[in-house]
Amino acid sequence: MRAEHSESAQAATQEQVLLVEDDPNIRELLTASLELSGYTARGAADADTAVAGLAAFTPDIAVVDIMLPGRSGLDLVADLRGVLPGLPVLLLTARGSVGDRVAGLRAGADDYVTKPFSLDEVLLRLQAILRRTGVQPPDEEVQLRYADLELCEDAHEARRGGTPVPLSRTELALLRYLMVNAGRIVSKPQILDRVWGGEAGDTRVVETYISYLRRKIDTGRIPLIHTVWGVGYTLRIGAQDRR
Repeated sequence: MRAEHSESAQAATQEQVLLVEDDPNIRELLTASLELSGYTARGAADADTAVAGLAAFTPDIAVVDIMLPGRSGLDLVADLRGVLPGLPVLLLTARGSVGDRVAGLRAGADDYVTKPFSLDEVLLRLQAILRRTGVQPPDEEVQLRYADLELCEDAHEARRGGTPVPLSRTELALLRYLMVNAGRIVSKPQILDRVWGGEAGDTRVVETYISYLRRKIDTGRIPLIHTVWGVGYTLRIGAQDRR
C-alpha cells in the first residue's frame, strides 16, 4: 500500500468518516491520511464497535473492510443503514473476483477498493462518492488538490491546510507539475523541460526552486515534497527522502 481553503471552504470539507478496519496499521494509516486531507475520522476494529460508536459520532460516509472479525462488513453495511438511512459506504476488499464485488454492491455499497490499494485511490473514490451523493459540493475554484494542499490556478494561489501560500509564477508552475504527477518521481531534466521549457539549461535552478517551495509548503507541517536522491523529486504523503 502506497502512501489526494478559506475559512468557509475549510469548514465545508470537515466531513466525518467512519473507518472500520481490523488491521491496526491500515486503520492508523488511513485515519492519518483522512485527517491530513481535511476530514474528521473515527476508527473501529469491528462491526459491533462501529455501531456502538454511532451514539457519539455521526459519519457522513463509512469506509468498511469486508473481512472483519465476527460479523462481516457486508452485514455492517445493513446495520449502518438501519441507523443512518442513505449513508454512503466505500468497501475495502481483498477479494477481487467479480462475484465478490457484485455482492458488495448488492449489499448497498456505493463503491469498492481492492487491496492492496494506494491511499490516493481511497481518497479519490471517497471524494467522488461524497460529491455524487451531494454530501460534498464540488469546489469550482480549486483545480488541484493533494492531501491538505490545494492549487487554485485561476486565482494564482496555493493553500496548505487552508492557509494561503504566496508563490511566484515560477513556483506556482513547479508546484502544479508536482501535483499533476503526485506519487510519481519526476527527474530534474523533466522538471526543467516542463516548467522552464528547457530555457534555464542548468538543473541547479530546479534544486533552488524546490528549496523555495519546501520552505513555503512544508515548513512546520508534514512534508509532502521529497527528494529521491540520484533520481528526482516526488509529491507524496509519508514518503521519506532516501539515497
